[in-house]
Amino acid sequence: MKIAVTSQNRKNVTEHAGRCRKFWIFSIEDNKVVDKELLELPKSKAFHDSSPHAPHPLDNIDVLIAGGIGQGLMTRLERRGIESVVTNEDDPETAVSLYLDGSLTCGQPHRHCRGHD
Repeated sequence: MKIAVTSQNRKNVTEHAGRCRKFWIFSIEDNKVVDKELLELPKSKAFHDSSPHAPHPLDNIDVLIAGGIGQGLMTRLERRGIESVVTNEDDPETAVSLYLDGSLTCGQPHRHCRGHD
């Protein structure tokens, strides 16, 4: 399993997943983190700027955890079999640990006037 966490500042779970270009990618085996790496995308590959129909560097993840995400991006990810989770948890590692043990507090998607993230 792979879990991506939005972290534009490389330290915290950050909001606006659609514009985020930095993600911590956690590799999970037997419900434990076995690897963590930073993925930095060019602006053209941020979800907001990339085609929903083209392949994406995050297509191989199973879960995206973010501080904020729009309903449009949630739908886009769902179509690719990726679960999206909105949380107020600030620390990426803590967010992943809480997700894995089923106790991560989840929020609602953000509403955007254009209907996408």
